[in-house]
Amino acid sequence: MRVPAFRLFGFQRPSDVVLPALGKLERAVMQAAWRRGMVSVRDVHEDFGGRIAYTTLMTTLDRLYKKNLLDRRKDGRAFIYAPRVSPEELERGIAQDVIDALLGRGDAAEPLLACIVEAVSERDRELLDELERLVKEKRRQLRRDAPLTKGEDA
Repeated sequence: MRVPAFRLFGFQRPSDVVLPALGKLERAVMQAAWRRGMVSVRDVHEDFGGRIAYTTLMTTLDRLYKKNLLDRRKDGRAFIYAPRVSPEELERGIAQDVIDALLGRGDAAEPLLACIVEAVSERDRELLDELERLVKEKRRQLRRDAPLTKGEDA
């Protein structure tokens, strides 16, 4: 069953409200950090061809540092920044936060799981097989990791 499209908060799609843990500029700055490995404000300013104010980029890098997405060290009077997370780790963290928030609403688990299965099956049947494989793998892991109950043999 396909859910009709709808809009939230100022006529935005739900994904526009939920998914962007980072703004467009923050994502672009993270891309520069991932690409270069280590960046200064000057490096990022050059990457943007001077189109974004130097002070805006300085503030953006500082925010990303405060969000624990970048490490930084002093180099003379400037800071050098390096990514603390990979792009994959960032996306996984965002997905985890979204799912945790949706599952934390009590009775939301079944509709959420049904929606995931529906979305996966509409996009790619092989992905549905992969989802099933991951569920089976997780069940095996949980059985292996479960503590023995009284009366069970090791």
